[in-house]
This record gives sequence, structure tokens and C-alpha cells, in this order.
Amino acid sequence: MRVTQSMLSNNMLRNLNTSYNKMSKLQDQMNSGSLINRPSDDPVIAVKGMGYRVDLDKNAQYQRNINEAHTWVDSTDEALDQVGTSLIRVKELIVQAANDTNTPDERKKIGEEISQIREQFRDLANSKIGDNYIFTGTYTNRPLFSDGTINPEIAGQDGLTKSIDMNVFDGISMKVNTTGVDYFQKVDEFMGQLEGILNNKDITSEEIGAALGAEFENAGGTAKIPALDGLHSTVLTMRAEIGAKQNRLELMQNRLEIQELNVTKQLSENEDTDYAKAITDMTTAESIHQASLSVGAKIIQQTLVDFIR
Repeated sequence: MRVTQSMLSNNMLRNLNTSYNKMSKLQDQMNSGSLINRPSDDPVIAVKGMGYRVDLDKNAQYQRNINEAHTWVDSTDEALDQVGTSLIRVKELIVQAANDTNTPDERKKIGEEISQIREQFRDLANSKIGDNYIFTGTYTNRPLFSDGTINPEIAGQDGLTKSIDMNVFDGISMKVNTTGVDYFQKVDEFMGQLEGILNNKDITSEEIGAALGAEFENAGGTAKIPALDGLHSTVLTMRAEIGAKQNRLELMQNRLEIQELNVTKQLSENEDTDYAKAITDMTTAESIHQASLSVGAKIIQQTLVDFIR
């Protein structure tokens, strides 16, 4: 086969274009910091990168969920802490009222403070995070107490005892709310009983002191209801459960942070430019390109005059 001048020229131009494209790709890698700038550059790297980014997006969502869960759990713990503090004050008032030196009027004044603390308990039962009530199960848009009683719109409904779960990891969800209807109902019943006792002029110090125990008889004497020590023990148990949730959330958050670092590292190793290698390859490509230009110039410099000499 005869090698013509046009064949030499075309081959040289094609090889020069290939060389330009290679240098352009290396230049893009150094400019962008990424091995690929479009999926077609390397489909394998592109697909793996998409998988890593999906993992990072999921991780970010789980971390947002954990922050929301922390808000729920911390707010619940704060409300129950105030319940415990108020119960301690109730105990002080009961001890004070049980003193035989108190007159009926003095006990009535103590009863007035008990009434205010009872309202405080109802306010705590209606604690909110933003627009969500935290002790009403799945009825987060309605308060637990309304007009001094359990809200009739939700009283007796299954949703009051249902859990609110949040996904905190792949396949792992946590209950972030605390069922409060039974406990706050018992607290309210106890406080109402205590009000009645302190407003009774014929009550004895022993009957007042009975309110300090684990349980005592209701107003009609027909049943036992939780008393101060029982209620305080229950709130401590509830707070212990919340503390366990807080610890688990912190562990899950640490796990997510470690996973985020690992996936970010894998993503970087998958598609970030190795600048030392890219610069070396660029230098080599430029040298080859310059050599190609030099050789090509000598090959195609011939004219018709050169052939007729």
C-alpha cells in the first residue's frame, strides 16, 4: 500500500487531537479535583459515587432525625424533672400541714398552694415542642388536659398510649415520646384528694400524713390511689428510661458520625484527583505532544517543489 502525503497528515492530525483530548481531560481533573466530570468519563466510578452519595444523604437524614429525637427526649426529661421538683414541694407542704399546731385556716392556705401546684402539673402535662404536645401519644395536636380534666376529645382513645417512632439508622427506629396520660391522671387525682383533705376542718394530722406514703384511700374510701412516694418513685423510673434513651441516641449519633467519615473517605478515594499522579501524567503528555509536533512538522513540511527537484 502506498503511503500518501494526505495519509501522513491525517494520521498526524488524529494523533494530535488524541493528545489534546488527553491533556484536556487531565487539565479538567486538576481544575475540578475530580477524576470524572460526567458519567461517561468512567461509568464505574460514576455508579460507585452515586451509591456513596445516597449513603451520605441517608446518613444526613438519620442525623436530623436524631437531633429531633434529642429534642423530644430532652424536653420530656425537663418536664418530668419539674414534676419531681413540684412533688418535693408538695411533700414539704404535707409535712407542714400534718403539724398539729396548724389551724384549719392555715391548712386551707396550704391547700391553696396545693391547688396552684395542681395547675402546674396540668401545664406540664400539656408541654409542647413547637406545635406538638409530647404526652398525648399520636394526638400531638391536642393538649392532655382541657378545662381541668383529661381532654374529652382524646380521653380513652388508643392513640394516647401509642408510640412515636423515628428512624435513627438503617432498620433501627426509636420511640421518642413518653406515655403520660396514666401518670398525670394519677397525679391529678392525688392532688385533688389532697386539696379535699386540707379543706376539711375535721381532718387529723395522721390522715394528712397518710398522703406521704406509696398509696392511700380515695375520697370515698372505695379504692387505693397512688400517694406522694408512689408518684415520686414512678417519675424517677420514667426519667431513668428517658436517660437510657438519651444515652442510646448519643451512641447512635457517634455511630453515624463515624459512618459519615468512612463513606466520605471512600467517596474521596473513588473520584478525587490524585494531584501528584495527574501532574506527572500531564507533564508526560505534554512532552509526548511536543515531540509529536516536532516530528510531524518534519514529515509534512514537504511541498510539490521537493518532489520535482
